[in-house]
Amino acid sequence: MEGEKSARAAEDTLAFARLLITGVLENLQKVDTTIRDQLENWDFGRLNKVDLAILRMSVYCLLYQADIPPTVTIDEAVDISKSYGTADSYRFVNGVLDGVRKKLLLPRG
Repeated sequence: MEGEKSARAAEDTLAFARLLITGVLENLQKVDTTIRDQLENWDFGRLNKVDLAILRMSVYCLLYQADIPPTVTIDEAVDISKSYGTADSYRFVNGVLDGVRKKLLLPRG
């Protein structure tokens, strides 16, 4: 029984990862434009690749995954950036995503 639960959780995680990747790729222009619109005094081409990947997945979720609360998306992105980004990545990611949330007039919760 426990093995079945673990297998199901792994399948669900893989399905969600595929959804994110496919969604970002299918909507890359809109996702990148949304990110660019939030960058102040920063060139899109200079973004750290890890930060860019986190931002792309998160912006996709903010734009197209209405069933996921914006704060959950932003909190997860910040946590991922703390683990895999630079020392200041989490602040940058949080600022960009919160700006996107405000521009889209999404609720905090």
